Amino acid sequence: MYVPNHFDESRTEVLHDLIKHHPFGILFTHGASGLDANHIPFELDPQQGEMGVLHAHVARANPVWQDVSNGDEVLVVFRVADAYVSPTWYPSKHEFHKQVPTWNYVVAHAYGRITIRDDERFVRGLVARLTRTHEASQPTPWKMTDSSKEYIDTMLKAIVGLEIEITRLVGKSKLSQNKEVRDIRSAGETLKAQGDRVIGDAMLACADAKPA
Repeated sequence: MYVPNHFDESRTEVLHDLIKHHPFGILFTHGASGLDANHIPFELDPQQGEMGVLHAHVARANPVWQDVSNGDEVLVVFRVADAYVSPTWYPSKHEFHKQVPTWNYVVAHAYGRITIRDDERFVRGLVARLTRTHEASQPTPWKMTDSSKEYIDTMLKAIVGLEIEITRLVGKSKLSQNKEVRDIRSAGETLKAQGDRVIGDAMLACADAKPA
């Protein structure tokens, strides 16, 4: 990924937080059958390894876990949000007519080495943790024990675990940081007004942090 200096986000703790709050990633592999991409929810353990470890699972019927070998390099892309930015939203455009359209976004790329975990204990623990995390906001959280042991055992046998030790994290936060403060603020306010609150708020935070 091309990352100009003004869009670079290389702080590990910031990228870990991004992954934690936006855990649905795209796993890119290059196995025996060639390039593949799978959309998977991940769990990050920031305490494992030097840069953290990602855990996930796929359907046993999904060929990806047999298409790669332990130790193969993979890439997981996590995306926060994106938004189109019109040059008409920049006050400077109306003065100097030297702005063009762009697209702003916030993403993290996690490179790592994959290990297949066809292990019932690993998968059971992972599913339990993912369930606790993502059911926590529900009025009546679903628990694995809400279903019969036989049913859960059958479902767990139908999935395979994945473990990815992160070897490199690359972050890009493209929020018009290379523009004037008034331009960043105007575009951010326009995005918020039209409903693109995530990128809009992020741009306004950039404007607040940038010297006028």
